[in-house]
Amino acid sequence: MSISSNIKQLQASIPEGVTLVAVSKFHPVEALQEAYAAGQRVFGENKAQELLLKQEVMPKDIQWHFIGHLQSNKVKTIAPFIHTIHSIDSAKLLQEVDKQAARFNRTIRVLLQIYIAREDTKFGLSFEECIELLESGLIADCKHVEVCGLMGMATNTDNETQICDEFAKLNTFFKTVKASYFSNQDSFREISMGMSHDYKLAIAEGSTMIRVGSSIFGERSY
Repeated sequence: MSISSNIKQLQASIPEGVTLVAVSKFHPVEALQEAYAAGQRVFGENKAQELLLKQEVMPKDIQWHFIGHLQSNKVKTIAPFIHTIHSIDSAKLLQEVDKQAARFNRTIRVLLQIYIAREDTKFGLSFEECIELLESGLIADCKHVEVCGLMGMATNTDNETQICDEFAKLNTFFKTVKASYFSNQDSFREISMGMSHDYKLAIAEGSTMIRVGSSIFGERSY
């Protein structure tokens, strides 16, 4: 199937209220343009340099989401245009995003990345570290970031029961955080979880944002 067909099929299959982030990392601009022509406006990248190159040549109404591990020294390069950063995993990174957003008089939407997988290769705050960050008062001091929810990546496994359990735990934690720290903030509503191989399970467990790459663009050329 074509990229256009894949986009339209996905959009038709996901519930209302779930955002499809087309993960375009390692794919050429031509592939993004085909997805754009099919109506896709939200794209996800995980390398700042690649994101910069694509942002310069793609239409300006695209919402660019940064979905990978973000080094603090790279924030300044994407701060002028990034819409949402999914991968805030430390107080230091949150402060740097706030600092760089202030330079450009912007507010950047962010998600706190939570470690839910049983894999050492994944990044993220533990549940306890997230609570410590929320209790610290730092978020209130950051005037140029808007914390809009949580992100998590499940273990890369064929065990669907384990995947569902990890997603369910993130959803439960999201509800606790929402009730305790963001009860009066309507914008705190996003749970970013689910990729090409597990997005259906993620939606069933409450995901509001799925990050889909290979199911749209095919396998990547590294």
